[in-house]
Amino acid sequence: MRLLGMLTDAEVASFMRDGFVVVRGAVPRSVADACVDVVWAELEGRGIRRADAGSWKTPVERIGCPEDGGNGGPFAEAGTADVLWEAYDLLIGPGKWWKRHGMGGTIPVRFPHPADPGDAGWHIEASYWDGTDWRANIRSRERGLLSLFLLTDVGPDDAPTRIRVGSHADAARVLAPAGDGGLTMAESGPPIVEASADRRVIEATGSAGDVYLCHPFLVHAASWPHRGISPRIITQPGVALLEPFTLTDPAAAHPVEAAILAAISG
Repeated sequence: MRLLGMLTDAEVASFMRDGFVVVRGAVPRSVADACVDVVWAELEGRGIRRADAGSWKTPVERIGCPEDGGNGGPFAEAGTADVLWEAYDLLIGPGKWWKRHGMGGTIPVRFPHPADPGDAGWHIEASYWDGTDWRANIRSRERGLLSLFLLTDVGPDDAPTRIRVGSHADAARVLAPAGDGGLTMAESGPPIVEASADRRVIEATGSAGDVYLCHPFLVHAASWPHRGISPRIITQPGVALLEPFTLTDPAAAHPVEAAILAAISG
């Protein structure tokens, strides 16, 4: 049982082992529905009409997540949900992440469509821009978590995100030899995909308002084709890390950092 919104010991243990934990009902459905209304207002401006499936011409459309933190909009309400901020404190550590009064990131809207969307490859998220390229390093510079907010119900036919369970450990071992300099996505991608190839795959399904909290090194991918009947809408913001993990004190490490240490010390 979850008390006062906090993750249970079993959920923290599963995060360490699997690289993710699901907070069911983290966002009230009414708030998720209000976010969806905002998304559709943007899509309508592109000629993609909510009530006209004939206007859904492409497998995926992306929009920037509205920065409504200053006006109390639904994305700000979702992104600052108490249960999530408590989970961030527990998984990353109090005072170690940016308390953004919004959500950020992009919103991929996936439509029922047979075509390859062109973005369904296995990967980890980049952490930081070095002025030339996107990179990730073993200390997870600038990224504490990846959050997947389900704004619509997502079933097996609705192009759910695929997750390689436990793959955060494989990615950590690939990144470790590169040290603080890290690797570009082009450099890290193939060896990380190969190292995690035998991992069990699950799909990020659930109800509107569920949120998947993922280790920054978790290997994941979009799925296709979308065989459902309505668009799937999620957001996938990162939770920004204020300072890179030190990776020097296992006794003081919170679960995200502890999972990295466990992977590279084993």
